[in-house]
Amino acid sequence: MTVLDQVVAPAVPEPSAPAPRGAARRGWSAVGLLPFVLYIALFLVLPTVLAVASGFVDEAGVFTLDNVAALGDPLVLSTFANSAMLSLVTAAIGAVIGALVCWAMLGLPESGAVRTAVDAASGVLAQFGGVMLAFVLIAAIGAKGVVTVALVELTGISLYENGMWLYDLPGVAIAYLLFQVPLMIITFMPALAALKPQWMEAHLTLGGTRAGFWRQVGMPVLAPSFLASSLLLFANAFSSYATAAALASQGSQIVPLQIRSALTSETVLGRENLAGALALGMIVVVALAMTLYSLVQRRASRWRS
Repeated sequence: MTVLDQVVAPAVPEPSAPAPRGAARRGWSAVGLLPFVLYIALFLVLPTVLAVASGFVDEAGVFTLDNVAALGDPLVLSTFANSAMLSLVTAAIGAVIGALVCWAMLGLPESGAVRTAVDAASGVLAQFGGVMLAFVLIAAIGAKGVVTVALVELTGISLYENGMWLYDLPGVAIAYLLFQVPLMIITFMPALAALKPQWMEAHLTLGGTRAGFWRQVGMPVLAPSFLASSLLLFANAFSSYATAAALASQGSQIVPLQIRSALTSETVLGRENLAGALALGMIVVVALAMTLYSLVQRRASRWRS
């Protein structure tokens, strides 16, 4: 072939490389998320937007800030304080008890009968709330419950010498602990199980003790995970409604019950649509808690990777 032929001859295009099979698979996998996205949009995003928007309009649908201004009322502030205190107490107690249970199971085989039973029970009890939980407590330690009557007949001790505490915030706190502790076990056990045995061996080889390992290595490493789980428990308690509504049927000591009262009464504090403003306040508190949870959880995942 001459030089002229090489110049005049058209260039033959090189065959393009085939598209990787993984790219097509990833494209189709996104379609599988569509039902979940629709579910979140219909049952979480849309109700949240409607609830918050209702707090900025009056009964005639005109924009107003009177409902949001009601959040500064002393009664509403007291309700938020009660909810925050209830959530903090149950989150702290549930986190400590749950962490101790996790520590007790740390030496057990992961596929053993005890650990499997605790994991299964925690998964069930973490979702055990609402009217069912309230009924169990009333039937067991209510004013005429089995345990209450048995204590009176056997020992003469009455659980209600100082009032009907089960149907007030103390009773709600006990009910919350029954699902806060299992939730802590579910969320904190993976972090505790991720501690490497080699760290303990290295610490003991260097002359340390087991107590010193937990004080100098274990607790600092687990602190972010413990804090993240505690924040999750706080958000869980702050947003719970059904159990408190079934137990404390009278009054509105916490924010979810105050929202119920606002929805079922014609006027609350002289303002309409106060429930939307209260929902906005709850969303802000829970959003802050979950944002902190995400940040702390991200820090906690560094040493696990």
